[in-house]
Amino acid sequence: MIYADNAATTRMSRTAMDAMLPCMREVWGNPSSLYGFGQKAAEALEEAREKIAACLGASTPKEIYFTSGGSEADNQAILSAAENGAKQGKKHIISTAFEHHAVLHTLKKLEQEGFEIELLDVHADGMISPDQVDRAIRDDTALVTTMYANNEIGSILPIAAIGAVCREHRVTFHTDAVQAAGHLPIDVQKENIDLLSLSGHKFHGPKGVGVLYVRKGVSLRNLIEGGAQERGKRAGTENVPAIVGMAAALSEACSRMAEDTNKVVAMRQRLMDGLAKIPHSILNGDPEKRLPGNVSFCFEGIEGESLLLLLDDRGICASSGSACTSGSLDPSHVLLSIGRPHEIAHGSLRLSLCADNTEEDVDKILQAVPEVVAYLRSISPLWMDKMSGKRPFILS
Repeated sequence: MIYADNAATTRMSRTAMDAMLPCMREVWGNPSSLYGFGQKAAEALEEAREKIAACLGASTPKEIYFTSGGSEADNQAILSAAENGAKQGKKHIISTAFEHHAVLHTLKKLEQEGFEIELLDVHADGMISPDQVDRAIRDDTALVTTMYANNEIGSILPIAAIGAVCREHRVTFHTDAVQAAGHLPIDVQKENIDLLSLSGHKFHGPKGVGVLYVRKGVSLRNLIEGGAQERGKRAGTENVPAIVGMAAALSEACSRMAEDTNKVVAMRQRLMDGLAKIPHSILNGDPEKRLPGNVSFCFEGIEGESLLLLLDDRGICASSGSACTSGSLDPSHVLLSIGRPHEIAHGSLRLSLCADNTEEDVDKILQAVPEVVAYLRSISPLWMDKMSGKRPFILS
């Protein structure tokens, strides 16, 4: 099997598993307990917090809060900033048209509660400029929330520059870094980030655990009431094994980032160059300012779902976009946001590599995808109409 869907989830690393086992076999006490056995678990929890703070460049481990994943962290960050803004009469929120649904659906909820949501248009290369943000900020802007890197097309936004604009205007800045953490160098202080979300299973950690970074001085709204865990901001006994595994995975990913990036970018480039040779195809996202392992293409005249099923028959795991919307028949909102017509957006393929992939994997993908695309086109009446001139091609 060739696994090329690492943007959806990653295989847990041996490092993460080895870190988790003692927390399940030996240090399994409740970290809120006052006796020594429980305090050993509390120590493991705080060591994990310190590791993650160091990876993100946080000023103190107290700025790290543990959550169930990226979606919860996104929700708490956005709802907190909205509540803080509303107290000052500020109910305008800026985001982008190609955010993850954890952000977009939360913003939709706030819109129903009377907030004004402004979604910035995305450029054809999948980018947002700091000038766009600067022009959009108003006196009543409570929050700017933009993803660090797009989960479908891989484009990396100019986060430090956007953060600087927000800091100049004294507007809270949140970034969904779920796809970036562990793959790109992040420094929340240098990049002027107030709130940041990440998820452990995107960098070879366990599922069901994430982080919300909160700059000192930013007030958090509780989503879950109950106990006093996470300094009273996230009730519920902490999942110590998962948190420790996530911290170990992130630390390992950050320590190996330069080496892994070089390897993965080389494979990504080979894939991009090879798939670009397929007639009537187009790369989605910026060719250079993109996540190391992300390859996103649209192929005219095919359906992405059929492409994925036939690739699966050949032992290749891929996707057409976000795993969170894999059951939807609608074209990707991300691809529509960069100007892809509905017909073209339906024929999308996302391959996401990691350092576990090999050059042999790339060879097999480059053999399989052109063959499957050619086969699907050969049985498509729409494609026959295009070839005969009855219908025009959209992609040159």
